[in-house]
Amino acid sequence: MRRGCISSGEIQCDNCQRTIPYAERYLVITEKDGVEAEEGNVARYCVECATDKGYAVSKKEEKDVRFVTFLP
Repeated sequence: MRRGCISSGEIQCDNCQRTIPYAERYLVITEKDGVEAEEGNVARYCVECATDKGYAVSKKEEKDVRFVTFLP
């Protein structure tokens, strides 16, 4: 299960180990053996790591505005 969250400044990315700054978005996802699953371990990823893993996608909206979404 994917959950998009806002950091309180005390969250650390489980992949790159950097602290996610206050008010920055991050993804909380349940994984089993590195793959999204209904049950398993909970992982927290910054936007960059979530994009690298394929969990975040950059989409184009009207008027050439780009945004990142964690939704499949």
